[in-house]
Amino acid sequence: MYLALRDLRTARGRFALIGSVVGMIAVLGVILSGLASGLADSGISALRALPVNHLAFEQSATGELFSRSTLTTDTARRWAGQPGVRKAEPLGQELVHAQLDGTGGKQLDLAVFGVQPGGFLAPAPQSGRPLADGTDGVLVSHEILQEGVKIGDHLTAGQAGTELTVVGAIGHASFGHVGVVYAPLALWQRLHYGLPGALPEAAAHQATAVALRLAPGIDTAAIDHRLGTRTFEKTATYAASPGYTAESSTMTLIRGFLYAISALVVGSFFTVWTIQRRHEIALLKAIGASTGYILRDALTQAAAVLLAATGAGTAVGLALGGAMNGSAPFSLQAGQVALAAILLIVLGLAGAAAAIRRITKVQALSALGANR
Repeated sequence: MYLALRDLRTARGRFALIGSVVGMIAVLGVILSGLASGLADSGISALRALPVNHLAFEQSATGELFSRSTLTTDTARRWAGQPGVRKAEPLGQELVHAQLDGTGGKQLDLAVFGVQPGGFLAPAPQSGRPLADGTDGVLVSHEILQEGVKIGDHLTAGQAGTELTVVGAIGHASFGHVGVVYAPLALWQRLHYGLPGALPEAAAHQATAVALRLAPGIDTAAIDHRLGTRTFEKTATYAASPGYTAESSTMTLIRGFLYAISALVVGSFFTVWTIQRRHEIALLKAIGASTGYILRDALTQAAAVLLAATGAGTAVGLALGGAMNGSAPFSLQAGQVALAAILLIVLGLAGAAAAIRRITKVQALSALGANR
């Protein structure tokens, strides 16, 4: 450690240069982590918030399950009667276009979730009134409020111009990057089928899926076979949100390249640094220093640079990320930020270790000019 610290003091400029590069990579790591989390929240936060652990869809539905599945409310009742099923309720989902009345026709996109008022899926409003049967009252998320919608406003939605009245507000909730509206299931059915007036008997019993709370270990395959459904764990349905899979894989690929580049940059620096110190290393071996001691000293030096640079870069990234909140789909999560920093340090050390391996090939005779 003594030699490592002396090197750090003697070659301050060189280590400051590599430290600044690592710091910038750390800043990018934090920003990319925040963007990845923010995009995920914007795509699936409403699904994450559902108080369920499984969702059952139409047996033939594939891909974008929410737009391709149709079940009846009777299916939900049959699910509720199965052993091991703690709760089961119909859930409707629809992406619709709407217009805010009284504002010159402001256009809005809504992700409408149809739930049974008073059921376990219906969220408690943070302000205003809860959902009620037989009304056109809806709850809107914070994302809808940011569009200028207020409690008491009226919306005209869907092909049939269904009237919606904002009676309450909930917190953040979005689906497919669209703010969420919670509506009574009967109101969702009118929106979904685009029919004015009273619904036909068949349409009045439709839903998209069955939201389930299941006991651990329940055999969903057997129930699916009896009821003609396909059941997924809630996390497995995230891919059904528009664009979620493509966005997640793209952000993961970008972050992977960033960390690979960090290992290459750190490895390249310490390769050059080891070559430049070849005669000094040979001298140390000539006066009795072991190869293990010199390797530990060099790795300690690399760890000190990586820890200091990553810490500083992460702090700058957090500050920049805090300034970005609200202006982009950005969400700083402690676990993701910590993971980005740890990966940068670990992969940087791996790159440094690969470079410092050259120390084992340095011969003590080099210090006596045997290579000349």
